[in-house]
Amino acid sequence: MKISDVLRETGLSRNTVTLMYKETAQKIDIEALDKLCCLFQCEVGDFLEFCDRPEQSKKGSYLDENRNQD
Repeated sequence: MKISDVLRETGLSRNTVTLMYKETAQKIDIEALDKLCCLFQCEVGDFLEFCDRPEQSKKGSYLDENRNQD
């Protein structure tokens, strides 16, 4: 499926779809994710993957402070 097909079917912006396609999106709108899941008849987990990248996390965040407290 071409990006133009996804745009037409979902009504999402080219920028949103392109960033997700290239895996460079910093944020993903829940509505956009819902539209894509409906289009591709899949689950959210088919789009998202958890990657532990401490170099990209915000210094001093709750996750950083509590990461190694087990």
